[in-house]
Amino acid sequence: MLKGIPKILSPELLKILAQMGHGDEIVIADGNFPAEAFGKRVIRADGHGGAQMLDAILSVIPLDTYAPENFLLMQIVPGDNVKPTIWDEYRKIAAGKDPNVKEGSLERFAFYERAKQAFAVVATGEEAIYANIILKKGVIK
Repeated sequence: MLKGIPKILSPELLKILAQMGHGDEIVIADGNFPAEAFGKRVIRADGHGGAQMLDAILSVIPLDTYAPENFLLMQIVPGDNVKPTIWDEYRKIAAGKDPNVKEGSLERFAFYERAKQAFAVVATGEEAIYANIILKKGVIK
């Protein structure tokens, strides 16, 4: 057991986060995301929500201050008449954890392609739609 580490971060996920270097990306995926199809490394976190996972991950890694965008959401597909309320929760968590949040968004299939290149995908049990996010790791100072 470690002191000061959120319990939601499994040993496998902590190892992945430690292995990531500056500029590497990690996807926090909702329960509908095809994680196994797109992830090089998939960490299962089925019993946890996206907001919990975002909060825990940002407590141990910084966002990339050099990237134009370091916090990427999946855009709403045209014709889907929804407003993902989880985005506001994600923004609030990120702003409270890291002053260098630079938000961007990607069209659904561009998001999938980017996820294929990510260092890892954390497959959560998040039920909210459009709750997928990509984080770009920064430098630990």
